[in-house]
Amino acid sequence: MQTGAMITSMNPRTGAPAGEELEETSPEEVAARCREAAQAAAGLEALGRHGRARMLQAMADALEARRQEAVALADLETALGGARLEGELTRTTFQLRFFAEVLEDGAYLEATIDHAGPSPMGPRPDLRRLLRPLGPVAVFGASNFPFAFSVPGGDTASALAAGCPVVVKGHEAHPRTSLLCAEALAEGAARSGAGEHAVAVVLGVEAGRRLVLDPSIAGVGFTGSLAGGRLLHELAATRPSPIPFYGELGALNALIVCPGAAAQRPEEIAAGLSGSFTLGAGQFCTKPGLALVPAGPAGDALVAALAAEVASKPSQAMLSARVANGFLDGSGRLRQVASSRPLAEGRPPDSSEGWWSTPLLLEVGPGALEGTVLEECFGPVLVLVRYASGEQLLQLVDRLGPALAAAVHAEVRTGPDGLGGEDASLAADLLERLTRKVGRIVWNGYPTGVAVSWAMHHGGPYPATTDPLHSSVGASAIRRWLRPVAYQDVPEALLPPEVRDELPAGERLLRRVDGRTRLA
Repeated sequence: MQTGAMITSMNPRTGAPAGEELEETSPEEVAARCREAAQAAAGLEALGRHGRARMLQAMADALEARRQEAVALADLETALGGARLEGELTRTTFQLRFFAEVLEDGAYLEATIDHAGPSPMGPRPDLRRLLRPLGPVAVFGASNFPFAFSVPGGDTASALAAGCPVVVKGHEAHPRTSLLCAEALAEGAARSGAGEHAVAVVLGVEAGRRLVLDPSIAGVGFTGSLAGGRLLHELAATRPSPIPFYGELGALNALIVCPGAAAQRPEEIAAGLSGSFTLGAGQFCTKPGLALVPAGPAGDALVAALAAEVASKPSQAMLSARVANGFLDGSGRLRQVASSRPLAEGRPPDSSEGWWSTPLLLEVGPGALEGTVLEECFGPVLVLVRYASGEQLLQLVDRLGPALAAAVHAEVRTGPDGLGGEDASLAADLLERLTRKVGRIVWNGYPTGVAVSWAMHHGGPYPATTDPLHSSVGASAIRRWLRPVAYQDVPEALLPPEVRDELPAGERLLRRVDGRTRLA
């Protein structure tokens, strides 16, 4: 008999239920999942780097084996489309395998050895330092990425790689997809000998709150709204034992077109920008929401091409009624800005059912770049601001708030005499200013693609994230779930293998020994 509150999986294209109701996880069940994660922590760490790498590979294999079922179910619950979801699932399995490579490499441990000996301050003890798992981690799945930022996503993959069991709060926008992915990860964990409690899922808003407050949880990864992230961040900070909260929240990402680029590539930039801000119904945290474009004929040609592109775009289903209503509210407030005028709208939806959004292109005057215009509007809307000079452009950039990313389109050439080209000086000034505001700068491109790689940084100053020191994508994402431990004069046989004088047979690891970095 069902006694708790219920969650209904919904079809965004119709607004109708997409399957049987699911019961929210009870407080007792949340506590049990957290206890099981705590009990699994020692075994997950004991697997070692290579054992956890095999676990991640097995999890990727298990997801691949259920690809057809997972994509179909995710499309039913999110309306993101089969092609988009196929690509996202490929990215997700690649991400799991990528963190297996991070483990095999081992440099993430920051293994450091300082042998005992004399120093200018007197005798120095023998010191060994490396990073160890933080403990069980709570992860909050995102509505807009049912794979890559949800149950099997980057927070989960990086935490498992670090040796931290994960309890995921599945998102209400795709609860059945969340459970299916959890089953696949559990299958992979079991096949690799990692045990049955490396990953678990809870459902429901209250379950998420209790998850953050549970004393077994040692850290939180969150991708979602500013309001929701703030509430959970405060819960994490005000616990009897506060824990780190790594939240990716919301911010306005800008795309800047320099005069030379506008003159040379108006149609190309218009096509790329329209595709970027409408991709996935504009439901990307990296969506460009503001474009700074030069005044004058070159800018006019670009804006005309952009308006034509937007007018040809179809309406798209949004993830949920809440997201669709948020878009209507946000775009409505943008329309009410004093200098705002619509330049183009996409094609209206064919259906009156479900939760649909129509692409919208607006222009506001430079003086309106404040308040509402600087707030993120989640959905397919782009605000244009025209600038009259390079000096005015730099002044507008100085008024931008922090963000995850910014894109610069400029005509710059490099050669033996250094930088050249019409936009060289202006572009250099832009990059210097943007470096202080964002975590990633995109050159002659669009910010909606975030590669999983060693050098990627997906973060930024608040409110883009709650901690600008860390990334939620790329190899360095693992650093969030680790803490340093130093060993002083500990016998060699009791040390972790990575900081013993002699590594295990066949092992190679980048370490700093007596102040010098070496691969041994």
